[in-house]
Amino acid sequence: MGVALAASLATAVLGERRVRIGYLVPFTYRGTEAGLNAFRAALRELGYEEGRNLEIEIRSPEGRTDRLPALADELVALNVDVLVTGGTRAVLALKRATSSIPIVFTAVGDAVETGVVKSLARPGGNLTGTTFFIQDLYVKRLELLREAVPRLREAAVLVDPTNAAIERNIKKMEAAAAAMGIRLHRVEARSPDEFEGAFAAIDRKGVQAVVVVESPMLTPNVALTAGLAAKSRLPSSGNAQFGKAGGIIGYGINYTDSVRRAAYFVDRILRGASPADLPVEQPTRFELVINLKTARALDLSIPRPILLRADQVIE
Repeated sequence: MGVALAASLATAVLGERRVRIGYLVPFTYRGTEAGLNAFRAALRELGYEEGRNLEIEIRSPEGRTDRLPALADELVALNVDVLVTGGTRAVLALKRATSSIPIVFTAVGDAVETGVVKSLARPGGNLTGTTFFIQDLYVKRLELLREAVPRLREAAVLVDPTNAAIERNIKKMEAAAAAMGIRLHRVEARSPDEFEGAFAAIDRKGVQAVVVVESPMLTPNVALTAGLAAKSRLPSSGNAQFGKAGGIIGYGINYTDSVRRAAYFVDRILRGASPADLPVEQPTRFELVINLKTARALDLSIPRPILLRADQVIE
């Protein structure tokens, strides 16, 4: 659909009314800026443009996730047309704040298990969006590390203990590690200020590799964690962006695509659809990124079968 046609269709739906979207940043604005810009671009393609028929109210806790409930209440009080956010903690804050304003969530891990929606096919209530099975991704990243480091027996996993779903999500990874004969050491970091201390603790444990998992705090800081893993000369794995930022193995969904998809849900809702009837979507494509540049710097040879499966190999 052309932009001009989309704009005329949006005008037909909205008339002279200006849409107001409340956007709750899950951690920091800087970590969400690229996704927010992709969301704006996708909305423009659908005929919604800031300054003409669209206004986006943005609220960010700037690293203080304890502020999310208050910010959720603030956005709800503005009586916006639709609310958008990502990350389990931010979504649940909005869910507690309103049962009437539609909420669109992006890339939430295991939306049913975490209590965000009742089911994927018929979410019910006022929420819909995109989800993925994060526990399976954690296990896959560990499996890929073991394939790259066949003698792997001791590994660390860097987690954010403030992540609302971490206890539930990490259990499957710990069980998989035990089945593979790998002792998994959990190391915590609550903010980027704690990264260096966390990696110092990882170094003291004498592990052979490290896995970095998702959270609203960890995900936008993959360049920092990948750099510290390389500095410690540790083979590492994380999400796809982690591999692109300097980690050796990156595997996961494309978060920007998920945020762009949020524009589709917003458009459907503005045209009269109920969130309760819009099925929650799952990604159909996962990216495997191998950073050969980092691997060579650590004198690590990546097995050819992994390279053949990779979507992107960084030389």
